[in-house]
This record gives sequence, structure tokens and C-alpha cells, in this order.
Amino acid sequence: MIEFLDSHAHVFCKEYGNDTDIVIQHAKDAGLTHLMCICCSLEEAERAFEKQKEEPFLDVAAGYHPEEADDVTSQRMNELEQMIQSGKLKAVGEIGLDYYWRKDNIEKQKEIFIEQIQLAQKYDLPVIIHSRDAILDTYNILKEHPVSKGGIIHCFSSSVEMAKEFVKLGYLIALGGPVTFKNAKVPKEVAQEVPLDHLLIETDCPYLAPMPHRGKRNEPMYVHFIANEIASLRGISLKTLMDAVQKNYQRLFSK
Repeated sequence: MIEFLDSHAHVFCKEYGNDTDIVIQHAKDAGLTHLMCICCSLEEAERAFEKQKEEPFLDVAAGYHPEEADDVTSQRMNELEQMIQSGKLKAVGEIGLDYYWRKDNIEKQKEIFIEQIQLAQKYDLPVIIHSRDAILDTYNILKEHPVSKGGIIHCFSSSVEMAKEFVKLGYLIALGGPVTFKNAKVPKEVAQEVPLDHLLIETDCPYLAPMPHRGKRNEPMYVHFIANEIASLRGISLKTLMDAVQKNYQRLFSK
């Protein structure tokens, strides 16, 4: 039996409205054994904790997305630390840098990023990294501020060479819907070249739905389209891929 997982899903975000329970049930029906709920607010995380009581296959990560950098105060950072201290989080994230929308607050983004890395290190948690149009700064910060538990470079969109540099730092490379797109040359190359013991799959739902659902609202149940594409690109069986992905996930998030 092939067991699937989704290492990055925003199932508690507002885009799902009242459909969150349905989306989670679809994931269960599709055979997912782990669903990492990425919460970009502490309120989302509290909802995830409540649902986790019913659905133990849910894992929860929380952190302040770089788009929120200007609004992250010392009080909000203290609130995140208190949540980490509860022991309920599997990771701090998603955190990182995003220069696509804004470049006028780069230093603030870096400051908030580093503070959250330090929290993860303090409490021995992995990190889940967002990097958009900021790959070199992301790499340099992670190199200068090591995280003992490592983490994930989520929705990886840079080159094979950069992927290998992150692997050297101990990070897993997660690929999502774009690897299924017809003209996605670089993601397909990354899927073929990343060492199997450093590879993860994700949906980043509700965004970036894979083919044949591109342009629609994404769901964790679609993760098998991503897995099938990567297995095909690597010339291995789907079971071989997913066995490796499961081991990678368990290794990263086991306490």
C-alpha cells in the first residue's frame, strides 16, 4: 500500500471558508498519513490544535510569514514563543524572505526571519522556509544562523545548484504543483537531481494546484499528482518515492 503525505498545506486559511473539514476528509480518503498544517497566524494554529484532537494525522507549524514582517511586534514574537513552549508545534514556519511583493522592508524581513530562526533553535524545532526572489539572502542567513534540527525549503523554485547547497546545510527540498506544469524545466530538473533522502512533496494548498487541476483551488488530496510526476521523472516506482518521502518526513519531525 502506498501512503501519501502533504508537508505544506494551508487548510485553516480563509480561502477555504467553511470547507476545512471537507478538505481534511478528502485528504484522509486519499490515503494521507500526515498533513502538515501551516498556520500564518496564531489564531489559525489554535483552530488546528482543536481539529488535531479529532484528526491525529494533522501536524501543526506556525510562524510569521515575511509578508507580515512590518506588523510583527515584540509582543507578537512573545506570543509565538509561548505557543512554541506549549510543545504542540512540529516546526516554526513558514518563515523567510519574500522580495516579490516588497523590497522596501528587506532589513525588517531579515530581522523577523532571524528572530524566528533563533526561537526554533532555542526550542530544538525545525524550520519551514519561504523564499521568493530572495534565494541568496535566504541561503546566507540560514548558513550564518544554523538550525540543529534543519528544516524544509518549501516550494523550492531555484536551481539544482542552489538545491544542493541547501542540502549541504541539512535542509530538505519540497516540491509542489509547479513540477507538474508542462514547461517547468527547472523544477523538473530539481526533482531529478535532489538526493532522494532530502526530498519532500507538498501542495501549498489552496495555491499552485497541480495538473490537471491547475488554476483551481488546490487541496492536499491532489498531492498524488505531484508524487506521480516526480517518480516518473526519476524513473522509480511511486512506492519507492513515497517510502523515501515518508522516512524523510519522519526523520525531520520526530522528537
